[in-house]
Amino acid sequence: MRLSSFADYAVVLMSAAARHCGAARMNATTLAAETGIPLPTAQKLVSRLSAAGLLESSRGTGGGVRLSRPPATITLADVVEAVEGPIAMTACSEQGAHDCLLEQDCRVRPHMNMANNAIRKALAGVTIASLTREMA
Repeated sequence: MRLSSFADYAVVLMSAAARHCGAARMNATTLAAETGIPLPTAQKLVSRLSAAGLLESSRGTGGGVRLSRPPATITLADVVEAVEGPIAMTACSEQGAHDCLLEQDCRVRPHMNMANNAIRKALAGVTIASLTREMA
């Protein structure tokens, strides 16, 4: 299992924004330059992360984006779900109708929520603040 490039870039962008927490607002151009994320992608991410309430943005002089709350309260699960939607290992662990031919008689499906919840819990246990610390 691997995060999409978009989710991976979202984590990188959020950790860069966290390193500037409390300082002047950043913009997508600055975040792209600092992280190496292509500008169009950084702009899309800023838009999605803002829509999800993880970044707050303002226009005009002194405008830009900043974290909407302290980095210690934003988790990897928050970021991944902001850009990818709900964390789901399989389609049958998502809410709503599914088109799996095996779903009706599947004996594994009831157990997938346990695995799905374990992954979400692991991602929820890592904060953006922890990603800004230097590794020993």
